[in-house]
Amino acid sequence: MSDSTDSSSRITLETRGNVLLVGLHRAEKRNAFDLAMLRGLAEALSRYEDDPELRCAVLFGHGEHFTAGLDLAEVGPAVAGGEPLFPADAVDPLGLFGRVRSKPLVVALQGWCLTIGIELALAADIRIAARDTRFGQIEIKRGIFPFGGATLRLPQVAGWGNAMRWLLTGETFDAAEALRIGLVQELTEPGEQLQRAVAIAETIARQAPLGVQATLRSARAAVEQGTAAALAPMLDDVRAVMASDDAREGLMSFVERREARFTGR
Repeated sequence: MSDSTDSSSRITLETRGNVLLVGLHRAEKRNAFDLAMLRGLAEALSRYEDDPELRCAVLFGHGEHFTAGLDLAEVGPAVAGGEPLFPADAVDPLGLFGRVRSKPLVVALQGWCLTIGIELALAADIRIAARDTRFGQIEIKRGIFPFGGATLRLPQVAGWGNAMRWLLTGETFDAAEALRIGLVQELTEPGEQLQRAVAIAETIARQAPLGVQATLRSARAAVEQGTAAALAPMLDDVRAVMASDDAREGLMSFVERREARFTGR
């Protein structure tokens, strides 16, 4: 896949080896999400999901900010009218409905990260933020409430009290607080967040794809459905992975004391 921008000019795509960089490209509006950007992001993640050569993706925002949230003037009436925000056959970037992403996603945050920005981060697997990032789940101040996953995931990630502190007040908080409550995993100096996110994604992309996807699948089942649901398929899954070419390559690389070269088979 070559570097490209989607037809709406809202999303950029760049490949670096087995890593796909997905950029929010509406910097003049602080990357606020209109309907075109929402659908473009879903289509980009679907391309990532469907390309066997891509093993990890990084989501980031062009310009000074990750996103100022939803463009409510356009998106609000669409939601109120029951209009779908994402194509029915596409991967849901929020991981709530429709197709579920099975491959890992790292997110790089900077500047303002509001409303859907936090929810996209919570739907990702690893979150890196610049020290100047400012967060806010501010829907309550607009007379509504978060409907993109924050009420589901922030209590899991941050604990009940920490989640309610920010969900119920709509106040903004800084990157240090985001790190304290587990919303992000690492902080970088401003401008270095994307480089760090890509480095992590490249490390993931060097691992065995079948093992990476099985790890995600098992961990998600445990969080979303409970330990019993995660245990039920575990032995079958591990036997399938152990029978793969990648498992044999992993063993040979250990014996030969070299870095493994995984193919995803």
